Amino acid sequence: MAQVTGMRADARRSEEAVLEAARTLFAAEGIDVPNRTIAEAAGVGVGTLYRRFPTRADLIAAVFRQEIDDCAAAAGELAATRPPFEALAEWLRRFAAFIATKRGFSIALHSGDPAYAGLPVHFEERFYPALDSLLETARAAGVIRNGLTADDLVKTVARLVSPQDTGLGQRMLDVLIDGLREG
Repeated sequence: MAQVTGMRADARRSEEAVLEAARTLFAAEGIDVPNRTIAEAAGVGVGTLYRRFPTRADLIAAVFRQEIDDCAAAAGELAATRPPFEALAEWLRRFAAFIATKRGFSIALHSGDPAYAGLPVHFEERFYPALDSLLETARAAGVIRNGLTADDLVKTVARLVSPQDTGLGQRMLDVLIDGLREG
């Protein structure tokens, strides 16, 4: 008989449905969407949501962590399928989209809630190596200027775009990306 480890399959499906519904609703409406609305969108009861995510902060942190992982993983996928400059540019656009959909996350992250304690480190551990890899590949191919760091780009892109962006941030991101080119 096979040993069962971790979460039951139905519980895992419910958790994934809750995370996907929360992710979609947070991006569209911000993090103040009622849990009942999230549960309904996920096709689960409110009790199911609270069993896995006892506090609102637990749910927000889980969504944020998943989005960090997805965005960081995209760097490897892009590097494997696109030319170096194109991979870097597309990843920066995805990172900008990641930032632009975070209405209310900044306030939550700085609230002092212990559910958010590990997120800044998780962000740095995932994003910086992903971006460093893209930068190194583009540098080796001679398609970007020397002297750029992952930290430079993360901080610059984060300042260019915001959830309230009316398009200026995206236009300035395009200018930034064009300015990365060598020559």
